[in-house]
Amino acid sequence: MTQSGDRYWLEAAVEVSRRSPPSPTHYAVGAAVVSAGGALLADGFTGETDPAYHAEEAALAKLTGGQDLPGATIYTSMEPCTVRRSRPVPCTQLILDAGIGRVVLALREPSLFADCVGVQTLTAAGVEVVELPELAGRVREINAHLL
Repeated sequence: MTQSGDRYWLEAAVEVSRRSPPSPTHYAVGAAVVSAGGALLADGFTGETDPAYHAEEAALAKLTGGQDLPGATIYTSMEPCTVRRSRPVPCTQLILDAGIGRVVLALREPSLFADCVGVQTLTAAGVEVVELPELAGRVREINAHLL
């Protein structure tokens, strides 16, 4: 994906995060899974189907199978979690289990709820991680109720 394509899809994920209801117990995060050819496979936001579901989890749950996930990218407005209190498997592990080969994010997870090492965990597992910090301000704005 080109840098302009990455920016387009990450902006889309940030916009999806706006659908997450503000909560004192979680960040509003959006995620989009995009094929190697640039087609949207699924998107999701924190709390979409269950108050405990994270954005990446919601998006990954919508995948129907048959997609080339090693060639896919997941765009997420915030770094995928590595620690969860509400669910047994953190988002970083869900991404690894799905076989997605690339992650693009805007903001590393602040340490308000947990210490997150998603970028390091994904990179160590061979996943390409790209950060677009120029979009981090939008993510902070959407999460102003916490940050």
